[in-house]
Amino acid sequence: MAVGTLPRQPRVSTSARNTIAIIASVFNKPYVDALVESARAEIAAIIPNAIVPVYRVPGAGEIPVCAEFVATRAKPDVIITLGLIVQGETAHADLIAHTAASALQDTAKAHLKPVINQILLVENEAQAHARCFGTEINRGTEAARAALSIMDLFTQLETTYPANS
Repeated sequence: MAVGTLPRQPRVSTSARNTIAIIASVFNKPYVDALVESARAEIAAIIPNAIVPVYRVPGAGEIPVCAEFVATRAKPDVIITLGLIVQGETAHADLIAHTAASALQDTAKAHLKPVINQILLVENEAQAHARCFGTEINRGTEAARAALSIMDLFTQLETTYPANS
């Protein structure tokens, strides 16, 4: 796959449930809204009957605790997290991005639940625009494709290795 191109649209064997939770920050709303809409459109194109609740949190720092809650209580098939952090003059953006990424991986491992992390850390608004509104690099579309691919893999794994075997 060439740099800057979207991965192929996955083929997904649908189940009765197909719940893909999206957790999105409100901070940098126009960009994150574009990611949410791209992800939802891609999911709808591949699995029209999917259940796609969207949970909004104030900022990227709050995404991990919401992901933990959703993984524990709502139990979706997969979680997509969407946020945008624009690098400033301090290390705060790096701290939030690193902490969120680490916490999301902890949630994924603790619950054996795929968590797609698309909390973007960008240097400027041009990068944000390209990744949120672009057609060649659209992280919302990529997140949906990754989520559906891993959801399909987990369905196959659960069939092959049932929990009570």
